Amino acid sequence: MSTLAATPRLARLIALLNYLGVGVVVCGVVAVFFSFAFDNAFGPVLVVSLCIGLTCQLLIDGGRRLLAHWLLRSRPDDAELRRGWPGWRWTVPIILLGSWVGIQIGYPLAGWLLGVNLHSPGLDRSRGVFVVLAVSVVAAVAVIFWSWSRARLAASEARAQAALRAAAENQLKLIESQLEPHMLFNTLANLRVLIAIDAPRAQAMLDHLIAFLRATLDASRVGQHPLADEFARLADYLALMGVRMGPRLASSFDLPDSLRNVAVPPLLLQPLVENCIKHGLEPKVEGGRIELRARREGDSLVLTVSDDGVGLTAAPGGATSTRFGLEQVRRRLAALYGERAGLQLEPAAQGGTQVRITLPCTAAS
Repeated sequence: MSTLAATPRLARLIALLNYLGVGVVVCGVVAVFFSFAFDNAFGPVLVVSLCIGLTCQLLIDGGRRLLAHWLLRSRPDDAELRRGWPGWRWTVPIILLGSWVGIQIGYPLAGWLLGVNLHSPGLDRSRGVFVVLAVSVVAAVAVIFWSWSRARLAASEARAQAALRAAAENQLKLIESQLEPHMLFNTLANLRVLIAIDAPRAQAMLDHLIAFLRATLDASRVGQHPLADEFARLADYLALMGVRMGPRLASSFDLPDSLRNVAVPPLLLQPLVENCIKHGLEPKVEGGRIELRARREGDSLVLTVSDDGVGLTAAPGGATSTRFGLEQVRRRLAALYGERAGLQLEPAAQGGTQVRITLPCTAAS
């Protein structure tokens, strides 16, 4: 038996034991109360309470689940039936019938376990024992109601989580629809300028742009891709920018082989590289260098994009400026990973700017 197959069975077994455990606790509380209230021996009262209470619980709960399964054949879209709840119209008769049958089974079962005739005067029938019969039935119904309430609560939570995921996915699609035109418009604007001053370089830039867009289109159609592909797209993009900036732009990549297949969202780092060029290197006369690094810290993947440009305070707008790409990356991380991911903007050791991204480290599918 595989581990994957055994896990759901183990989960169902644990859920059943928890369910029966609640019934045992309730019946035990009932037995304690009536043992003291009616001065009956605790042991016999507990046995009677457990036999009748658990029998009623299993009959009633099993009956409603079987009925729900039968009704589901004619109403396959009914969410309540899929959770094993046929409705109170059917459940009330099941409770009454299950309680009566449970007493008929549980009462003699308790007598057999105790080795006594519960119908003899030796056990006080006029006080505690028969009251325990009724209360045990009520306890079984209470446990079933508790189970039903938990199922409804779990279903409500599942619907809420599904709604949150759908909202996050819609937000992410909106972000990506804004992000890709942003990069394209910037590149076309640069190409327009270059056409007027250097047609051969403009032609080379256009060739790089076509190749880059083709690769980017393939990547943007999936929810995630290997980190190696993300770095390859960035190499294409920097080659594209290198045509325009010439020797003013240099770059380096540090991607360990062990992290090449780690899954990341497509186009995650590109807005950060754009910011490095626009806010860090272009304002610097001699240009500079962009460095991209990946490393693993525990269960997290840490990605850094840094430059040796003019730095935060000297960049246009200063360190507090609102930059489109940076904000989009923050929003994508929040939509995809919540609090498990983060982004930090800080001065780089070489005098420029560094962006550090932390996100869960998972293999690409």
